[in-house]
Amino acid sequence: MPKNKLRIGWFSFTCCEDSTMVWIELMNENFFKWKELLDIRYARVLKRKNKIDGIDVAFVEGAITTDSDAKKLLSIRKHSKKLVAIGSCASTGMPAAQRNNFDDEMKKEIAFLIERFKQTDRVRSVREVVQVDDEIPGCPMAESAFLAIMDKYLKEFGVINA
Repeated sequence: MPKNKLRIGWFSFTCCEDSTMVWIELMNENFFKWKELLDIRYARVLKRKNKIDGIDVAFVEGAITTDSDAKKLLSIRKHSKKLVAIGSCASTGMPAAQRNNFDDEMKKEIAFLIERFKQTDRVRSVREVVQVDDEIPGCPMAESAFLAIMDKYLKEFGVINA
């Protein structure tokens, strides 16, 4: 049994949350191994009481579409040693950011929605707001890429032997 656990957080912003579903399936498949290796500090999809402090690795899915999302992301970065952008929306902003390319007529048509939901004029990728240490692109993310990143950080933080 490892002497310490990797403290992780899973955060989701504007996206279809397909990578979250992949992650949950990976949790099901790896439960008995990971329960000894991971301390899940934040994952609203899994638990009611969450802690944002003391996170070794934050996994962030989705694009940033509001100022409040950007503030929360800055706080996540501040409380995390490493941050991994998960999925296409987090990595590139797309497809959530397709409205960035709308013509003026379409922008006028959706202006009431942007205002109602307090959206920013432009959708941003995670990298446009904070420093990103790793990315796992895809929509949804590739399972093998996530497992490789998880293994990398389990070793880097001394939870398992390199």
